Amino acid sequence: MDGYPGVIGGDSTKHQERHYYLLSELQTLVKDLPSSFQQRLSYNTLSDLALALIDGTVYEIVQGLLDIQHLTEKNLYNQRQKLHCEHQALKQDLARKHKEALQSCKSHNLALLKSNHQAEQEALEIRVREEQRMMDKKIVAEIDQKVIDQQNTLEKAGVPGFYITTNPQELTMQMNLLELVLKLQQKESQSGIL
Repeated sequence: MDGYPGVIGGDSTKHQERHYYLLSELQTLVKDLPSSFQQRLSYNTLSDLALALIDGTVYEIVQGLLDIQHLTEKNLYNQRQKLHCEHQALKQDLARKHKEALQSCKSHNLALLKSNHQAEQEALEIRVREEQRMMDKKIVAEIDQKVIDQQNTLEKAGVPGFYITTNPQELTMQMNLLELVLKLQQKESQSGIL
């Protein structure tokens, strides 16, 4: 079905045709979702989603949110990698320091030196674990905030099914709705409709 521009003017017939086309495509795409989610997506929800998609703005919003999400994930991954590299460097420095100390140690101090090295090693391991735990908590908090931002943006854009929630079932439903939008956008893009 070509001839559906991304933005529809005042022509109500074209608007209605585009709505029916999008609704039909969404109904087809829904069949690929698990049956438990198919049952939760009523005709009205799909119809409202089709209406929200008519002018292409939601596609642009979703793409923008996806781009921001990818940049955030990459940034968080890089922060985690940087911390990991810093920890590796600390461990290597400590091992080098211990090796040098062992080489210059008098035999009567060896037991005390090994005991001190063990304590330093354990302290470093505790520090590394704690810093990793704090970094992971920070990452989870940032991702959670990004989800809230996305939900808020999509709710304000009038996309049905989107509101701020932490309920796992509702989050899965929202992810399924986003999957439908992305698949439909891809299909329209490939067929030249967008």
